[in-house]
Amino acid sequence: MRAHVQEIVFDCADPAALVRFWAGLLGGAPVDRSADWSYVDPPEFVRLAFQRVPEGKTAKNRVHLDLEVEDPDLAADEALPLGAARVDGPVTDEQGSFQVMRDPEGNEFCFVTG
Repeated sequence: MRAHVQEIVFDCADPAALVRFWAGLLGGAPVDRSADWSYVDPPEFVRLAFQRVPEGKTAKNRVHLDLEVEDPDLAADEALPLGAARVDGPVTDEQGSFQVMRDPEGNEFCFVTG
């Protein structure tokens, strides 16, 4: 059997708010299917879905998205007004650069080059 990724689902407290953050970051129109489920189909990317869960985030994500950009620092600056937060400073090594970020509910993601 061979499977393919249909969507990536984030557990969250406020699906409508979080889908708007990710739509602002990646493009696409946010869709609220119900008060407990929203999604966005970013251009040239798999669907991101957001489902309401009762528990809050308590630890670092075990999986996160790496988003390729030309300049991680500039991308971080542009994401801040959308509700993102930086985690420490940028990291650069022989492979490229990355900036760890958090979305409005604390889910980690990275802007990367290289």
